[in-house]
Amino acid sequence: MKRCLLPLAALVLCLLCQPWRAAAQQNPVDSFDEGILKNRAGDFTGALKAFSVAITMNPDRAESYYNRGLAKANLNDHRGALLDYDRAIELNPGDALVYLSRGASKSKQNDDRGALLDYGRAIELNPANAQAYYNRGQSRRRVEQYRGALADFNKAIELNPANIDAYYLRGITKQRLDDVKGSLPDFAKVIDATPKKPLAYAGRGVSRVALNDFAGAIADLNKAIELNPEDGESYYYRGFAKSKLDDYKAALTDFNQTIRLMGTYYPAYYGRGLCRSKLADDKGAIQDFNQAIEIDNANVNKEAKQVYASRLTRDVLDNFRNQVQARSSINKLSKDRAEAYLSRGSSRKAQGDARLAIADMNRAVELNPTYADAYFTRALIRSEQGDQHAAIIDCNNTIKLNPRYAEAYYIRGILKNSLGDENGGCLDLSKAGELGYNPAYKVIAAYCN
Repeated sequence: MKRCLLPLAALVLCLLCQPWRAAAQQNPVDSFDEGILKNRAGDFTGALKAFSVAITMNPDRAESYYNRGLAKANLNDHRGALLDYDRAIELNPGDALVYLSRGASKSKQNDDRGALLDYGRAIELNPANAQAYYNRGQSRRRVEQYRGALADFNKAIELNPANIDAYYLRGITKQRLDDVKGSLPDFAKVIDATPKKPLAYAGRGVSRVALNDFAGAIADLNKAIELNPEDGESYYYRGFAKSKLDDYKAALTDFNQTIRLMGTYYPAYYGRGLCRSKLADDKGAIQDFNQAIEIDNANVNKEAKQVYASRLTRDVLDNFRNQVQARSSINKLSKDRAEAYLSRGSSRKAQGDARLAIADMNRAVELNPTYADAYFTRALIRSEQGDQHAAIIDCNNTIKLNPRYAEAYYIRGILKNSLGDENGGCLDLSKAGELGYNPAYKVIAAYCN
């Protein structure tokens, strides 16, 4: 901790005004520096807390919001990070790194079109930033802007020839643009630099299949499978190459492996059906062709199923909620005795009598409408009883009475998520984490990205 030497008179005056140690703790620069050190050490929750203290003491410093955003992003809280990046840009709209980081968090939230705008702005502010071109190339590739992606990967490699990942993605992009021959040198570059990278062998193998170099494709796919035996697509393409060389029995084995690893990959059923047909197993061939057709049709509803599966189920909701303890402490009993009703209600709930517990919480709130703990405890009980909407109202009241009630944000976040409001729920979870309730980041990692 930095200390400055003061003249004796000034030092005495300072000590008379307030303790020196308290003054040091209220120094926003020290809190900011502490956050930087903790970020570098990988203590992202500690960094977040330090930057929050710095922001409380100096809410107009853009760097504090930016670095707190980085800490949140490292905790997979990208929604929370975006709020901090937005504020940093309001305070300092000329910092290219903030746009670059905001673009990365938008991309993590599948907002690649929004990310493209940020990467573009970062490049305007710093045209020599190789990472910005690389990131924009990734987002352009995901929204199928392949020519723009290729231009970005070219520029990223020009500025930073050591970025091996850029060569790999450029090779994949060239495949999409039907320049399979042009992709080969890129995959070769990756293989030379990182000979243990299975994706590069797999990518070159796929290009060789497209070029009818089936023997070369099999050699590459053999290596890809050796390095990653769980790569179902490599088995598929190797099976395809073997079938082109009339080795139907070996191809059948590869298609079996693809189906084992990727049960809904319908091209593998089609390939296996063709092999079975060639091997005179017409009954098996018909079964595979039927399966290929049924799976392909089922893919029409794939997105809806994925969206539904991302919400918190009742069992998971119960698990996360039940890990939260209602706040209880021995306080001086007020004249209205609201604390007594709260304590009795908590005891009744522990004994399994939710009805009487709710009645006691109702009475506590009636006697003291500003009793945040009573609203929160009632929210927990109502949620357990299945009344999630009423539980959210109680959380709303808790937060209105105590805006720093981290557990209330946490519970409201998981309740909103369970009811389908993923964005609102994840923002609440982010706020809970920002206020120091670290279990929120476990839920964010599982349900907000």
